[in-house]
Amino acid sequence: MKKTNVIATIWVAATCALNTDVVQAANEQYLQPEDYFELKYVDQVDVSNVSNDIYFVKHQFDRVNDQKTSHVWVYHQATEKFQPIDIQSDASFTPLLSPNQNILAFVSVVDGQARINFKDTQTGHIHHSSWYPSMPSNLTWSPDNQTVAFTMFVEQPKTLPIPLEGKPDNANWAPAPKLIESTRYRLNGAGYLTPGAIQIFLQSTTASAPQQLTKGEHSHSGKISFAQDGGGIYFSAKRYASPEFSHFNTDIHYLDLKTHAITSVVERDGPDDMPTVSPDGRYLAYTGYDDNGMIYQNKALYVKDLKTGKVSVLTAGLDRSVARLQWRHDSAGIYFSYDDQGKTQLGYSDLAGDFKVLTDRLGNMTSGRPYAGGEFDVASNGMVAFPIANTQRPPELAVLSEGKISTLSNFNGKFLDTVTLGQVEALWSKSKYDDRPIHGWVIYPPNFDKSKKYPLVLEIHGGPMANYGPHFTAELQMLAARGYVVLYMNPRGSDSYGNEFAQLIHNNFPNHEHEDLISGIDALIKRGFIDETRQYIMGGSGGGMIGTWMLGKTQQFAAAAIMKPAVNLYSFVLTSDFYPMFPKYWFNGKPWENTEHYLKHSPITYMNNIKTPSLLITGEADYRTPISETEQFYQALKLQNVDTAMVRMPHMSHALTARPSYLQQKLEYILWWFDKYKDRLEEK
Repeated sequence: MKKTNVIATIWVAATCALNTDVVQAANEQYLQPEDYFELKYVDQVDVSNVSNDIYFVKHQFDRVNDQKTSHVWVYHQATEKFQPIDIQSDASFTPLLSPNQNILAFVSVVDGQARINFKDTQTGHIHHSSWYPSMPSNLTWSPDNQTVAFTMFVEQPKTLPIPLEGKPDNANWAPAPKLIESTRYRLNGAGYLTPGAIQIFLQSTTASAPQQLTKGEHSHSGKISFAQDGGGIYFSAKRYASPEFSHFNTDIHYLDLKTHAITSVVERDGPDDMPTVSPDGRYLAYTGYDDNGMIYQNKALYVKDLKTGKVSVLTAGLDRSVARLQWRHDSAGIYFSYDDQGKTQLGYSDLAGDFKVLTDRLGNMTSGRPYAGGEFDVASNGMVAFPIANTQRPPELAVLSEGKISTLSNFNGKFLDTVTLGQVEALWSKSKYDDRPIHGWVIYPPNFDKSKKYPLVLEIHGGPMANYGPHFTAELQMLAARGYVVLYMNPRGSDSYGNEFAQLIHNNFPNHEHEDLISGIDALIKRGFIDETRQYIMGGSGGGMIGTWMLGKTQQFAAAAIMKPAVNLYSFVLTSDFYPMFPKYWFNGKPWENTEHYLKHSPITYMNNIKTPSLLITGEADYRTPISETEQFYQALKLQNVDTAMVRMPHMSHALTARPSYLQQKLEYILWWFDKYKDRLEEK
């Protein structure tokens, strides 16, 4: 909790100032790194068609056990009260009402084991499945309310090709070596993979053990949807030879529940995902595109008439990528989400392709930075439940009814009502490379005074095909609380601005993102409140890659904080878990086939130009941008006699949210590093 005594207030004000002109008022509190543990986030909504009660997942961080916790809650429409559904489990998530709205299915976890729970919404009685050997995903109800289909990993142990002879009983020998033969042998967040595949299961609401429907070497990891008569299941999968070399190509199939025969429904070179059957059973909606080998392509919304076989594209005129799908209750049209200029919109299209926007306020559950995204659910009366986006609050539960938005929850009010946050403002500038408009946002320090001078932090998003927007960001608000003006932008390659803008980085990344981002800095400097001797740069993943690239192009930054970068494209492609994808879509061939291209776009090629003190932060179990990339840059900086420090997060993958204390420490290290070099350029 916050310290409120006078000495603590004076100390916080002094540390927030960091030799700037920012002064904290005696009765104000600013967001601090330890405050991650105070924040709550809403997502995974499901609304009842009968009572309009809304089930959702509430996330927060456990300060004692240093972990993210997630539990299913319900908002009772009649009483306007909130209630937790499951408090006995370590975690619970994926609430899903049966078609008749009488049973709520959800997943719970205790001591690392997972099961599906079925709660009677009238009596409160809960039936549990048996404990599963793996985590269930993609829960989908059958039309008769009797079963839930889901996907789950099934281990397929391999027999070693060599015997182990001569081992005495109870001997203390070394662990057996690991034999690796598969193309995909490790995955970020999962580590080195156990042999096996993701299969489809059925779980009865009254039985204990599930029934396995699919077998074999092919994984079935995508969304699943029952046929209207309950006789089969539509699903998306890679059921072809050597799927590990085709990163995006998925087809839609039909599984007959009587014969277990599988037939192809949608098949082409490209990703066809999210099969969703209409309530009347006639249509199948899905997303996808014809793969043309570009680094990015929008996913369109398709509808296939299951009687005639005719396929229609409902979003042909929408130059954006479609995400989540939900049919209207009468099968007359489809609700879907998509990102547009950093905001996540909820759209609706009828079957003729007539389209309208319902709201642009969908919010994403991100713990640190302002990425777009968000879920929704629509009741049969048209009421939409969703987590609402707000620059001053993490996503809270909200509804859209008859054109009016009402925010229902205020889980963060008790804490954030006592905290002064920085105001967020949109910024457009023209790229110094080709005059393209580049979109961004500025977070001002609390009590900002434009007549004073402030240090600037440029923060670069990852992806690079992703986008930031006007959303709550704990990490960047904490920087603003320490007196920094924070700039975050969507340079070329960012999605939500159309295919052409995202494809500008095809076989040309990193490169002109530098000019895009510098244009935003220049626009702020012209306003007169930026201390030009105290400009800083930070970014993670794809943003870390762009950040290291920019260090080779300019020396205007007093210091840099680079998280989980890729700096040597040759080694990056050959160590990342996504290595089958990069040569085809990102870097114009295999490294040894186009070495000059790889070197040209590798930030480490330009080490002779880099003079900026650089802090490097990466998880030691990061397999997306492996820590070997960080080590290369660290050692190269040392060889160049450039000030540097490396922070290694033990056991952490590409994301740090599994242990929230690392989020706190990450930011503390960044603040320490920036403050350490606050006078560097001025002295120079």
